Amino acid sequence: MKNMNRIISVRNPKSPIAEAYRGIRTSIEFSNLDKELKVINVTSSTQNEGKSTVIANLAVSFANLDKKVLIMEGDLRNPSVHRMFNISNVEGLTDILLGNKNFTECVHCTDVRNLHVLTCGPIPPNPSEMLSSKKIKDFVESLRDYYDYVFIDAPPIGIVTDAGIISTYTDGCIFVVGAGEADIEMAKISKERLEKVGANILGVVLNKFEASGANGYYNYYYEQDTRSRRRGRRKR
Repeated sequence: MKNMNRIISVRNPKSPIAEAYRGIRTSIEFSNLDKELKVINVTSSTQNEGKSTVIANLAVSFANLDKKVLIMEGDLRNPSVHRMFNISNVEGLTDILLGNKNFTECVHCTDVRNLHVLTCGPIPPNPSEMLSSKKIKDFVESLRDYYDYVFIDAPPIGIVTDAGIISTYTDGCIFVVGAGEADIEMAKISKERLEKVGANILGVVLNKFEASGANGYYNYYYEQDTRSRRRGRRKR
């Protein structure tokens, strides 16, 4: 059994935070009306803003809709997806690109139905070259035949250009900003870098935001709504 207690959409699916991820999911689905969004990369301006947490919860949210979902590690310098799911990183994407392993030998199932994970594998000496190769573009294209959604955890765009490279062969990009942590100027520069390569920025996720009384408000609203429905039934 994979340990996914850090993923709140699994641990506490009725929480306000899990509900917020479902709201993001709905926004992505509406964005899907004009242009098919199957492959989406998630990045941030700097490290530790929580993009891996965001991508894991979003993927779980989509998998719960009975969609086939893959999380693919795109950070070939400092991979973290395997830690989120407590799975091995011995074999992964780099093995596939080098022809040492095939996809079925490297992909991991999770405890969430329909959700698979592809880790990085051995860290290469040339991440940018590997991410811009025809091999990875063809590989990502092939995944469209097997999955409804592919989420790629990209490196921070404010630190390295890798996320910009990934954005050239994905359908959309989600930009994660850590509340109280992100530097405003760096966030602006990161956005400009994404726009420069023609990235389709779907939106910004404000992560790590703590609002006092937020949970109380959510519970109050939920309870009030439930009572209203009950009163409605009694009136009939």
